[in-house]
Amino acid sequence: MSRGDVDGAFPDAPEPSSVETPSFETSSFEALSFEPLSPVAFLDRAAAAHGERTAVVDGTRRWSYAQLWDRCRRLAGGLASLAQGRPVAVLAPNTHVLLEANFGVPWSGSPLVAVNTRLSAGEIAYILGHAEAGVLVYDPAFASVVTEACAELAAPPVLVRAGDEYEELIAGGEPTAVTVTDERALLSINYTSGTTGRPKGVMYHHRGAYLQALAMVGHTGLSPSAVHLWTLPMFHCNGWCFPWAVTAAAATHVCLPSVDPLEVWRLLREEGVTHLNGAPTVLSMLAYAEQAAPLPQTVRVATGGAPPSPAILRRMGELGFDVTHLYGLTETFGPAMICDWRPEWEVLDPQEQARMKARQGVGNMIACRVRVVADDGTDVPADGQSTGQIALRGNNVMLGYYKDPEATRAAAPDGWFRTGDIGVMHPDGYVELRDRSKDVIISGGENIASVEVEQVIADHPAVLEVAVIAVPDETWGEVPAAYVTVHDGAVVTADEIVEHVRSRLARFKAPKRVVFTELPKTSTGKIQKYVLRDQVWQDRSRRIG
Repeated sequence: MSRGDVDGAFPDAPEPSSVETPSFETSSFEALSFEPLSPVAFLDRAAAAHGERTAVVDGTRRWSYAQLWDRCRRLAGGLASLAQGRPVAVLAPNTHVLLEANFGVPWSGSPLVAVNTRLSAGEIAYILGHAEAGVLVYDPAFASVVTEACAELAAPPVLVRAGDEYEELIAGGEPTAVTVTDERALLSINYTSGTTGRPKGVMYHHRGAYLQALAMVGHTGLSPSAVHLWTLPMFHCNGWCFPWAVTAAAATHVCLPSVDPLEVWRLLREEGVTHLNGAPTVLSMLAYAEQAAPLPQTVRVATGGAPPSPAILRRMGELGFDVTHLYGLTETFGPAMICDWRPEWEVLDPQEQARMKARQGVGNMIACRVRVVADDGTDVPADGQSTGQIALRGNNVMLGYYKDPEATRAAAPDGWFRTGDIGVMHPDGYVELRDRSKDVIISGGENIASVEVEQVIADHPAVLEVAVIAVPDETWGEVPAAYVTVHDGAVVTADEIVEHVRSRLARFKAPKRVVFTELPKTSTGKIQKYVLRDQVWQDRSRRIG
């Protein structure tokens, strides 16, 4: 699928100026000096150079890189006839199934749609329908939600159940690897959390994922001796491109279906884990787990979604973890910025080091220079005080939103993608966020649209008005709280409001607190959500990442 096949992609870049070319045969020279970039090629190299070494650990099962390569090619062959080029969706936790899909699906000639396992049946149905998925590979744990979601679709996808059905598909598949001829062709579609209504399908291209994976290899120090533990959901921005990054380094993938601190600490010790990623919530779970104790090896941790607190950084350091703060969005293939640690900061006191580590940092090694721009598109002064919106561009920015050219154009009005986050530029070139788009709640690394939750609550027959805001939470950083005014004479409980939301949306989007009250308003009747926020947060700074 080339750029011309994608509805909503950014316009092609201008053609480079012509230069004098050699007089020898052009076609043979191009074949010699140019190869379209694709992250799936990393598995070819790993299998050839490290074929006998362990690629995947998933419970009691282990596969070498040669075996992983063969399984992914056979998966591609099995999917090719079923999907016929249509997107292949996968609903699975961090098991070998989703890892293999990152290679097998593109090799089948289809884009990959990794579905958030925390979504409701209605949300999953919307994604499957919008993507026009031809196949859905799913873990048996999600059988009931898949049945419910497919019942809502006029043309449901072909279902492949992980386990015997999946293994039969691989066993019967003819080894296949569709050649990528256009490195800017559609690789995957990653759906946002719907922070402005319906989720948007963010289109990744082969070139961007290839380069982003190499950036992650470089910034996190992956190598053939590395052991990467999958604490970050692979469905989130294709695991920040780490399925391809870990494979590029020929390191070992250790799968983890759910983040259980007891199991994580066991794997850290028994498998010799050297790398893991996750939201600060994951760090807190590990740092204060009963099993926590200093490790003999250093574990490099990349965290994003919120800056790690000084207390967590100190505790993780005592246990043998080296934490790096990253920043990015679904639209930027995951981490577009990294808080690159400078050796000269080693002399700073621990509190100052934590403050430096909490900054979002600079563009990663394959990104363009990050900008902080005013409303007119000009750069704000690099004084650490003047605020503006974060603006990004480069090879690790999406093709656009699937089937939504209007939103695509709005996202980059002048060729720079606007993140919606407000920050400052420090004199040393490092960016620090000062606020988020006010109505987006960041809970444990998951984005929750307050408007979406408000619309569901407002649909309850007892509710007259509602405002949903973020409130502080020791575990998740912040969680949604609903402030509700009911109709005269109506009776409803907080538990009933929560269950009403859970019946419509993913459970993590339901309010953790419901307050029945009159809502503050402007003279024109607009609800003043900032008044509610100020009352709750008072002088406490929002933890944003």
